[in-house]
Amino acid sequence: MKTVLDDGKQRMAGSLANLENEFAKLRTGRASTSLVDGIMVEYYGTPTPLNQLASVSVPDARTITIQPWDKGAFADVDRAIQKSDLGLNPVNDGKLIRINIPPLTEERRKDLVKVAKRYTEDAKVAIRNVRRDLNEQLKKLEKDKDITEDDMHKGQDEVQKITDEHVKKCDEVLAAKEKEIMEI
Repeated sequence: MKTVLDDGKQRMAGSLANLENEFAKLRTGRASTSLVDGIMVEYYGTPTPLNQLASVSVPDARTITIQPWDKGAFADVDRAIQKSDLGLNPVNDGKLIRINIPPLTEERRKDLVKVAKRYTEDAKVAIRNVRRDLNEQLKKLEKDKDITEDDMHKGQDEVQKITDEHVKKCDEVLAAKEKEIMEI
């Protein structure tokens, strides 16, 4: 039973980590290297992650600089950033690619909050799916006479506590992200 619960904790923590990872990609008006982490650059015919062919840094709160190691990759990197759904316009001076992060409009902030809420709901659904799997595993253990009925009920109570804990953490992460997005 302990292995079932430990497995559940790990899977729920994975859902929470995935949520935080999705939030890192949301543009909040503040520059962060995680904004460009997901960008794939068509480099000599092969899709390559941006951070594998350039150094990415944040010199100030509103600017991201990208310095490709190969001079021939500048145009490819520029094109990949423009194609991305981030809505960012890179400025290429031949030595460095600069991305200025414009301040967000009130309407865009509200849209981002809606997106954040959708990500949070997806994470909660994943956590509840894990709960359902764990409860089914506990019922199977009880049916196979590996644990008693009382142990199964205790296990289900424990699974519910773990689920509630992770759902609460999701809400806390959302509240923090919402505050960050709405901050001017």
